[in-house]
Amino acid sequence: VQLQASGGGLVQAGGSLRLSCAASGLTFSHYNMGWFRQAPGKEREFVASISRSGLMKTADSVKGRFSISRDNAKNTVYLQMDTLKPEDTAVYYCAADDGVWNPIRTMREALYEEWGQGTLVTVSS
Repeated sequence: VQLQASGGGLVQAGGSLRLSCAASGLTFSHYNMGWFRQAPGKEREFVASISRSGLMKTADSVKGRFSISRDNAKNTVYLQMDTLKPEDTAVYYCAADDGVWNPIRTMREALYEEWGQGTLVTVSS
């Protein structure tokens, strides 16, 4: 199984980025997909997730600015990030979970079986 995250980079505050995570070695449509992030000196935190049926959950800290989507034909999950802030600076990880999705459970990183390598997003002020 491989989850390949891409799309990170340096952007000014107020700008946008779209992260992609291409999955291989698994039946993508059977998995719930999530995005987490880890800022320097902080613990990894939940950002957003999308269930195999398209249900979505977004962290309060990014609600209204970030959106998650998936394309099962391309085995890819996306994270559209708008109105970026310096506090969004972090390494962003995608992850896959084959369990039952619910809006509480989906925020628990321990339940995700597969993880990508991460992509760095830096937002300058």
